[in-house]
Amino acid sequence: MQNMNSLLLVFFFFVTIFTNFTFSTNVSYDGRAITINGQRRIILSGSIHYPRSTTEMWPDLIKKSKEGGLDAIETYVFWNAHEPLRRQYDFSGNLDLIRFIKTVQDEGLYAVLRIGPYVCAEWNFGGFPMWLDNLPGVELRTVNDVYMSEMKNFTTLIVDMMKEEKLFASQGGPIILAQIENEYGNVIASYGDAGKAYVNWCANMANSLDIGVPWIMCQENDAPESVINTCNGWYCDQFTPNNPNSPKMWTENWTGWFKNWGGKDPSRTAEDLAYSVARFYQLGGTFQNYYMYHGGTNFGRTAGGPYITTSYDYDAPLNEYGSLNQPKYGHLKQLHDVLHSIENVLTYGNISSMDFGNSVSATIYSTNDKKSCFFGNANSSLDATINYQGVSYDIPAWSVSILPDCKNVVYNTAKVNTQTSKMIKVANEAENEPVVLKWSWMQENLDENALLGKGQVSASHLLDQKVANDVSDYLWYMTRLDLDENDPIWSKNMSIRVNATGQIMHAYINGEYLGSQWATYGIYNYVFEKEIKLKPGKNQIALLSATLGFQNYGARFEMTETGLPGPIQIIGKNGDETIIKDLSTHKWTYKVGLEGLENKLFDVNTNYSSKWLTDNLPVKKMMTWYKTTFKAPLGEDPVVVDLIGLGKGFAWVNGNNLGRYWPSFLADVDGCSAEPCDYRGSYDNNKCVSNCGQPSQRWYHVPRSFMNKDVNEFVVFEEFGGNPSLVSFQTVRPGSVCGNAYENKDMEISCQGKTISDVKFASFGDAQGVCGSFEKGTCEAKNDAISIVKNACVGKESCSIQASDSVFGATNCEASVSKRLAVEVVC
Repeated sequence: MQNMNSLLLVFFFFVTIFTNFTFSTNVSYDGRAITINGQRRIILSGSIHYPRSTTEMWPDLIKKSKEGGLDAIETYVFWNAHEPLRRQYDFSGNLDLIRFIKTVQDEGLYAVLRIGPYVCAEWNFGGFPMWLDNLPGVELRTVNDVYMSEMKNFTTLIVDMMKEEKLFASQGGPIILAQIENEYGNVIASYGDAGKAYVNWCANMANSLDIGVPWIMCQENDAPESVINTCNGWYCDQFTPNNPNSPKMWTENWTGWFKNWGGKDPSRTAEDLAYSVARFYQLGGTFQNYYMYHGGTNFGRTAGGPYITTSYDYDAPLNEYGSLNQPKYGHLKQLHDVLHSIENVLTYGNISSMDFGNSVSATIYSTNDKKSCFFGNANSSLDATINYQGVSYDIPAWSVSILPDCKNVVYNTAKVNTQTSKMIKVANEAENEPVVLKWSWMQENLDENALLGKGQVSASHLLDQKVANDVSDYLWYMTRLDLDENDPIWSKNMSIRVNATGQIMHAYINGEYLGSQWATYGIYNYVFEKEIKLKPGKNQIALLSATLGFQNYGARFEMTETGLPGPIQIIGKNGDETIIKDLSTHKWTYKVGLEGLENKLFDVNTNYSSKWLTDNLPVKKMMTWYKTTFKAPLGEDPVVVDLIGLGKGFAWVNGNNLGRYWPSFLADVDGCSAEPCDYRGSYDNNKCVSNCGQPSQRWYHVPRSFMNKDVNEFVVFEEFGGNPSLVSFQTVRPGSVCGNAYENKDMEISCQGKTISDVKFASFGDAQGVCGSFEKGTCEAKNDAISIVKNACVGKESCSIQASDSVFGATNCEASVSKRLAVEVVC
């Protein structure tokens, strides 16, 4: 029996060893690439932030990412979401990081975990919990014992959670890389020697956690050799790692840009984004991540900035709602397929190059049995023709051609051979909105604060709003001013002057509304000054500060003042004499939040249901709550709510906070062009903008999982004053879809679940224009292209046609014309 037990112990020991050996993955790197189980790999990754979508959306988002040709999903970890109060953690709902990583694993993809824990990300306070900034003696992102202790505690917590679930590749999980800190190189100079010491501490602390996969530091040219430094930006082809033993990696390829209140809609063309990727791999890159692949939504109070919109669409390959953003998604998918097909030669081949002048070059990767070529034209205006091994090749300006065999061009970044989808918003077919929506209302009770000045704490100075630990957007500043007519400041010409930060402020004098003011994105202060009428005796001054997210980026960004830093002054003028009374050191009383928020009027189970009124619905009235019910739109298309007519506030569906809304804030009227965006030349966020003079955000995402199948409750808190009678729920789907394919390529077109009902345009030749405004060019095929496309596509959800003479007949085009098939269909 003893021998049997010994044999069993030996058996289980070897089974354990074998299991660990079989399922663990060895991730390392050399100067060429990340290696997985000893093999160099080309890795294409995309960022999806789990809190910016819902758990129900995750599987579809990750599935579409894989179908789009990605190998990995990258995400930040959001400290303030997980530890809103010190040592009180939240990993529930769409904060379930473990579930998200396992969903990535279930789809067979790798994961890149950017723990930070500073993240920037246009996220509130850069991901730092506000209680951290309020700890005595703390100084963020530098050598500071208080900060480093808390940073290490949270980083260790996340690492231990991943280890417990065996999610690191070294344990058989999907996580192949982890990141410590974030873009510190952009600000390190502001911290002097302490900054360098901090970076070294970060690297040592991270490596001490023994996760079994490499650590990276992005945007940190001075990163210690124990971590890999990586590049962020619109272009990283010229980036060189600071260590010759580190691969060339790009952790953030910005697929577009974020949007701010009052800002225009940024867009980055598919051609330019593909060019940046192809150029990066042409010049030795082997790991690239799209920031963002799906941007999503800043639900609740998560948006930072300040002044970042609720939409975080980012013009990503998957739009805010999770639908394909075409042609960007399809054009990149084709690029990914080509890059994967030459993975071995890119990572193991010898590299040579040829310079043809005028920013035109060729890069040749060769092994004993294969040779692949990139022909790049970095000239922003001139097309080029080169001769390589006796064959002429045309390379459009600002493009890269890829020839897997150095003979045949399989892909060119400037030639889009995928469909363009024009998305439309469709009225709710479940009911006749907005007519059917019946609204009730309730006035926010301001008397306790604006009239009576009742608060929670008092101080003889003005407090920064961050002291409230970010539990609400709203903070009341209240003081009492006793005056008599003999006071030197007393006059018939008195005003109040408030030096404020860039956040919103509403002013009340003796319970009466005086006025409001706010700034714009990037402006961190303003002066509010308005005439007031005071009375002899006691006067109540109440100032309501409303944040729009806290600063998330910059050196010592936590030092940016918020709320009302002052001075706050009363100014009296008697003739030529001006008297100023500074109230900054008066006794100020503070109250966090608003009564309606405290009473959770947005909650379907609120105890205040009987207090809602149905008669005399007020409009254009500040600080008003509105409530209605609606039927969920039919089908499975994404749902949005159109809040045109409202001012600014918050919106909830069945108690789920959709985020801040502000459709009354219009984008600048200047800077947009009616002409199609020219992809050629370097991109930045001021190029290719649209939506001038329109609401910076009119529609707000309502995830299907927020809704019941039948009746749903919708609540808004209207801070500025608006009219809810125009509000309606809509679905988003392709309205018209355009196909585009160059000669001998297949044009594939899909209505994404809908049926192709008609063909509006079709031409094989040199059609001009863009989707929605195609026109016939100077030449085309002799056969009727519209009839051919109708026969192939109408009545189907998708179809495929080859752009060739054999299908459409011979053309009368000159030999120099690059022929293409252009089609527009109706879904």
